[in-house]
Amino acid sequence: MTTMAEETAVRENGATGSTGVRGREAQATGAPAREPESVRESESRASRESDIRRHELAAFLRHRREHLTPEQVGLPRGRRRRTPGLRREEVAHLSAVGVTWYTWLEQARDIQVSVQVLDALARTLMLDPNERAHLFQLAGAVDPTPASRCPTITPALLQTLEQLEPLPACIQNSRYDVLAYNRTYGRLLCDLDEVPAEDRNCMVLITTNEQWRSSIVMLDESIRLMAAKFRASMAGHLADPAWKMLLKRLRAESEEFREVWERHEVVGSRSKTKFFDNQYVGRLTLVHTDLWLGPAEGPRMVTYAPADEESRERLEKLHAIAVERG
Repeated sequence: MTTMAEETAVRENGATGSTGVRGREAQATGAPAREPESVRESESRASRESDIRRHELAAFLRHRREHLTPEQVGLPRGRRRRTPGLRREEVAHLSAVGVTWYTWLEQARDIQVSVQVLDALARTLMLDPNERAHLFQLAGAVDPTPASRCPTITPALLQTLEQLEPLPACIQNSRYDVLAYNRTYGRLLCDLDEVPAEDRNCMVLITTNEQWRSSIVMLDESIRLMAAKFRASMAGHLADPAWKMLLKRLRAESEEFREVWERHEVVGSRSKTKFFDNQYVGRLTLVHTDLWLGPAEGPRMVTYAPADEESRERLEKLHAIAVERG
């Protein structure tokens, strides 16, 4: 026999605690607990979004392929061509991927696409910067090349770079990609305008570009310190495809880099006096300063101020040369 209070407690528990009761009963009987509805809905939504992105990617690739002529990519047209634009096998061949794999990609199959393949497709299909960014976004991947249109590079920052002249100045990210620069910086270490955008990375230049290397007075020490700073910055980007591709490239192309990388040295950013042998005006003694544009290890403005009067005068001459040569 139950009391009135016990009956009231039972009714209240039955009305407000039914979920908990079912959970305990499931545990007692060994039956699996029901998956929360929100989790299933989230997974279903993610699956739908992934499916939509794959179909958008497939449509985008087909459209670009069909609107490129064989002549644009250096292929003969031939007499029996019926396909508008390029054939699938032609795109696959030019991008160094399998024909079946590329066909699956245009069919919106659920397959993984590496950033290396996306980069090759972007080049083959002659995508402009906006189209390239769209391709990587649809594939859910990070573009490994420095962005030619970076949100950090505002018109105001470009104006600031110009106003700093004759001081050399540029904007870099923590991966050493040079995102923007003024005319004096463009002539400081090499003719930077002649360097392809994908190679405008200070680590790549200091290990592979002979003109850049010959302009740095203490080359070995500079490579060692840059590699140590690169390692410190990379700790927060170990899974980032762009960082991994850059590291792979540096290790493959430079024995010097491989040697210093194996030392596992780590240093932070700091101001420092640097010495350059410029091909136009001779020795420059400059004070390097990083001006951070956001959180630490993000984009920064790099400036070089003259450490003495002679360097100041030579910077003015270098700036005049840069302006004259455009």
